[in-house]
Amino acid sequence: MRFISQRIHGTLDYAVALALISVPLLLDFAAVSTAAAIVAIAGGIGLVVYSMITDYSAGVRELISFRTHLVLDAIAASALIATPFVVGFAGAPRAFYLTVGIAVLIVVATTRLEPDEQTSSKAMHQPSKTTA
Repeated sequence: MRFISQRIHGTLDYAVALALISVPLLLDFAAVSTAAAIVAIAGGIGLVVYSMITDYSAGVRELISFRTHLVLDAIAASALIATPFVVGFAGAPRAFYLTVGIAVLIVVATTRLEPDEQTSSKAMHQPSKTTA
């Protein structure tokens, strides 16, 4: 069942990006693994960039479709889940990566594909249709 609107998805995108950038610094992931810190921060920056260029209410430019955005989310989430095992780190960084990765996959699976009526950028740019 898809119940998360594109507007809410956009808010979650920037919140997850903030977490990916800040949590590794606040919890000093580099003490466990430099890669654990670098990959999360780079992922957060990447999420901000592709969110800003997505055609949805949270985007700034309409360069990629929302469907493409969801595919990128799923790829990034899968990479987050795999990274601790591929790179070989445990503890708080591993728990963080797994939690965020699984949460993002759930968000992707439950986000509606159709744009929000009131916040659709295309609807905002089209003249209203009135009958005379």
